[in-house]
Amino acid sequence: MNHSYLERVVDLLDPALNRLHNVTLEDARERILNGTPASVRDIDGSFTLLVKRGKAVRMARSLDRPLRYFLAKRLEGPALIVADRMDSIYAWLKSEGLHEQFHPSYTRMVPAHYVVEIQLIGCPDPDPVYTRFFDPPRNALPADLDEIGTAYVSTLAGEMIKWLQTIPEREPVGVAFSGGIDSGAVFVLAYHCMRQLGMSPSRLKAFTLDLGGDDVRQARVFLEQLGLSLFHEPIEADPASLDPAETVRIVEDYKPLDIEAATMLVALLRGIRARHPGWRHIADGDGGDENLKDYPIEENPELTIRSVVHNQMLYQEGWGVGKIKHSLTYSGGLSRSYARTYAPARHFGFEGFSPFTRPHVIEVAEGIPFIELTDYNHERLYALKGEIIRRGMKHVCGIDFPVFPKRRFQHGALPLAELRRRVPDREQFFRRKLAELYLEAAR
Repeated sequence: MNHSYLERVVDLLDPALNRLHNVTLEDARERILNGTPASVRDIDGSFTLLVKRGKAVRMARSLDRPLRYFLAKRLEGPALIVADRMDSIYAWLKSEGLHEQFHPSYTRMVPAHYVVEIQLIGCPDPDPVYTRFFDPPRNALPADLDEIGTAYVSTLAGEMIKWLQTIPEREPVGVAFSGGIDSGAVFVLAYHCMRQLGMSPSRLKAFTLDLGGDDVRQARVFLEQLGLSLFHEPIEADPASLDPAETVRIVEDYKPLDIEAATMLVALLRGIRARHPGWRHIADGDGGDENLKDYPIEENPELTIRSVVHNQMLYQEGWGVGKIKHSLTYSGGLSRSYARTYAPARHFGFEGFSPFTRPHVIEVAEGIPFIELTDYNHERLYALKGEIIRRGMKHVCGIDFPVFPKRRFQHGALPLAELRRRVPDREQFFRRKLAELYLEAAR
């Protein structure tokens, strides 16, 4: 009698979505399969990769691309289904009559910056093995804000140039733009780099969501100060059209701040798509707060300023693989929450990009001596991002970069009272909406 298992791997990823700058797709997969962590780190671009050898499967992703998997049981052996979305996994399971095994919490997220290996050897299934491939040195830069700003903005510009060079010559380039520090930096660098590359800036637009909040005014003032007002295009939307239940379906998560932000992005992208049916390329500033640790620590009872400045890539990765608070279903930090940006863009047919998610940029950010610069003072930490970007823009682009007080995307797009009417600040509400998607599907 043959007791061997026949494993199956179902790869639902679209390889055409990978954007690799320095290697072929085949070379990247070879590095995942046989390379060292350093060789995987050197894969430059945006990717989700899966390779199989025998009963071993290895997976890896960049920060800006979610990667999920689910292990199904079959009489003949395990089936590993890999996709960028839960609902894609569920649809395949349903087509095979295996959907009753599914629950959202049984899916797993490959954490950014790790190669994850799974052995498909049957029941019981062994735990995955995680190998870190991105481990930037900390405190590598001197406590000189001019030098830090120049290094950071120069690296952002380098990533912007690589992205722009992948876009066909006559296709337009958009920026999701609020006039804040991060989206402002992305727009200014897009304009600066297009001119540097000899590209026509007439292809460029700054799209601002107009729901009656202050972002349109802030964006207009920002562009006026730089003499770039002709690039501005507000996108009007009706607050009554905001549907957080739809956002949960698109993003497949339930964290209130992420659902709030994604609901605004859905409204913006829907408006752009209605006005510009053929538009494809949209850049944004997601990851800028995480890199320079610019979140109000007081709003999170789990955090202290010491935990923020002492833990490597805390905002990018959460508490990290192997820690009690690390979610196997959702990963952590921006590794988890980038779905708030990626999923709406894919839903409306856009290819998104943020230079802040690139390892070269994160490496510069991790090299900043935050403790020496802030001496554990909250206000110094919060002021740091604006000062670094302002100085860097002066050195790299020769401009006086406008810096406005920080606020979240959703809080500038819509007055807070109106936001609360349209999008409740209740995690259990969003958890229930996510669970209902599969309760309805199972009926």
